[in-house]
Amino acid sequence: METESRLRMAEVFVGIRDPRQATKVEHSLVELLVVAVCGVLAGADDFVQIEEWGKEKLDWFRQYLTLENGIPSHDTFGRVFAAIDAEEFGTAFRRWVNHVVPALARDEVVSIDGKTSRRSGKVNGTPLHLVSAFAANANVVLGQRATAEKSNEKTAIPELLATLALEGCIVTIDAMGTQPTIAQAIRDRGAEYILSVKDNQPTLADSMRDFFAAFLAAPARTPHQFDEVVEKDHGRLEVRRCYAFDQLDCLHAPERWPDLSSFAVITSERTIQGKTTVEHRFYISSLPPDAVRLNRAVRLHWRVENSLHWCMDVAFGDDQMRVRSGNAAHNFAVVRHFALNLIRIAPIKRKGGIKVRRLIAATSDSYRAELLGLV
Repeated sequence: METESRLRMAEVFVGIRDPRQATKVEHSLVELLVVAVCGVLAGADDFVQIEEWGKEKLDWFRQYLTLENGIPSHDTFGRVFAAIDAEEFGTAFRRWVNHVVPALARDEVVSIDGKTSRRSGKVNGTPLHLVSAFAANANVVLGQRATAEKSNEKTAIPELLATLALEGCIVTIDAMGTQPTIAQAIRDRGAEYILSVKDNQPTLADSMRDFFAAFLAAPARTPHQFDEVVEKDHGRLEVRRCYAFDQLDCLHAPERWPDLSSFAVITSERTIQGKTTVEHRFYISSLPPDAVRLNRAVRLHWRVENSLHWCMDVAFGDDQMRVRSGNAAHNFAVVRHFALNLIRIAPIKRKGGIKVRRLIAATSDSYRAELLGLV
């Protein structure tokens, strides 16, 4: 592969150690991985489909790759993906993201959240749980870290944060990641934090509930900032009211939280088919008590659910994935992140959702080349 655009996809794999015995290698590791990414980009959801689609497109591939022995078999794909070091493969992904998305905008909201690939575990085994970092405005996955189970997110999140360039960003995490060590890890990266407070921090949560109840009884007495956003969509009316405060001495042990500057309560009032529900959500932050900024950032946090997790399930069949050997589940999940980002960063946007664009990529050589930066 010769041009800079081709290097974006192929050169990032060069640093990955080939786990196979050199005397038994029939297919270049870099070429095998490029074929896999292209196959998933074109709608393949497992190694058998990658093999069959690749064979149909062998002449197209040979415009850019040697593929001396043709397309690898699905068994070869499976063995190689199971044996590749997951940390090295994740590092290759982040290196590629840094190349195609060289700098995040200031105040970019980076959501950290985990998702379980439910059928990826062996019988009576633990399925893959992947903690991902998602840039809400850029609409791309920045990196990921696998854990044995959801409870281990507290360990995986600082490890993931340490690999990301986050200066000037706002990192948002749900209650599982609301830990002083994680807040410090975010600040060490030059980023601000907004952390959800639930019953995983029971005393802190109680102090915030008590404060807010007293505030509602006499709001004029307590300095605060306020923001309200109203959204109407498909018969649903939602009003989100954000109350931001800096009375940190009213919280339980505020000194535990590095650079804590504010806390906020967001009241979400939803009306669907005439039925109204109200929910209060509590947050602590290193940001000043700017209700508009906090309200916006918390709203953007939920894009990780709709634009990443939901997309992985619906458009890529993540929960149906049965890849289970060695590191294959983790590495194949990263390949899906490659494919999703390629579609999202395409310079020319096509109509339709991710599934539609994968279908077009399967059939249109020109569109596939466009997504891969080959034209």
